[in-house]
Amino acid sequence: MGTLTYDGTEIELDDRTLTHLQIVIIQKLRRCEAFAMSWPIPTDLGSGRASIWLHPSIPIHFRFHGSRVPAINPAWLATLTESANSSYGLIVTPENPSLIGAAQIRPAKGQHERHLEPA
Repeated sequence: MGTLTYDGTEIELDDRTLTHLQIVIIQKLRRCEAFAMSWPIPTDLGSGRASIWLHPSIPIHFRFHGSRVPAINPAWLATLTESANSSYGLIVTPENPSLIGAAQIRPAKGQHERHLEPA
């Protein structure tokens, strides 16, 4: 499990989800766009959902458990990006299993996750 830390709030997410969220969040913040992000709270932590307001002036920290960058699912990335651009804000949704493996993007060897190329 990775961790997104923002203004004292820690959100635990699996590395694959966190990687996709990192791409979407950085795209928004790079354009100096503030937006809301909501995610479900697991039943073992009481259920429900939580939201935060993300603003470019507040530092954000992404910590991944693993050292390997997972393959990027462009369809899931598009869904998350569309959500982030909506009036509801970025809603953390699970990856659609039927789209896994279709046209995924893998990071080039020795490249940071921002420099992606087709697999």
